[in-house]
Parts: sequence; structure tokens; C-alpha cells
Amino acid sequence: MSLFKNIFGSQDEENKVSKVDWRMLTNVDDLNEIVNESAGKPILIFKHSTRCSISRMVLKQFENEFDLQDKITPYFLDLLNHRDVSNEIATKFDVYHQSPQLIVIQDGKSIYDVSHDSIDAHSLKKFV
Repeated sequence: MSLFKNIFGSQDEENKVSKVDWRMLTNVDDLNEIVNESAGKPILIFKHSTRCSISRMVLKQFENEFDLQDKITPYFLDLLNHRDVSNEIATKFDVYHQSPQLIVIQDGKSIYDVSHDSIDAHSLKKFV
């Protein structure tokens, strides 16, 4: 059982408070705020599927590695509950929908997007 816990995490770990100060992305109108904010500093959007073990594992790894809180503003999207927002992200920022997915927005445009095992918090340093 500990092998599965190491790979997929446990219920206790899911309820642990993240060291990332996520802003929750829950409304299509929030995307206009992201466009405006991205003129000042980069924005990252992490799209997460709460039913996917791969997404959960990638999220956990990302949160453990993330150390750019003052240099990039992190937004979190629970795409199962807010699929309309996910669809609008794809349209507005011209990115193909994937999950999990990390998108960096600068000056109102997507300048970087990766998914699955390509998501790496350290790769964000080249954008800040």
C-alpha cells in the first residue's frame, strides 16, 4: 500500500495546505483580470482534473518545487467544475486544451504551455 501512497498520495496529503498561494479561477470574467494583470508580471494558470491521478501527482510535484510566489501570480483552475472557463482559456489564449496543463500569460498572450510530465516549476524561471 505504501507504494501507491508514494505514487498517488493519500487523502491526508490532498487536504494539506499548499505552499502556493493559489488564486482560484472560477469565472470566465476572471480571464479579463488575468490579461490586465499580465502586463505587470507573468501569470500562470494550472489546469487540474480532480479525478485524474496523474494530474494530482503533477500538481503535488509542482507545489513542492514552486518558489516564485513574488515573481509570478499563480491561478488554479478545477476544470471539472469550471469547464466553461477551460474552454474560454483555449479560445482566448489560443492553446489546445489538456489536463493537467500549465500556461504562462504575459502581456495578455500565452507565451508558454505544457502538460503532463512536462510541467516543471523550475522551467518558469526563464519567464520572470
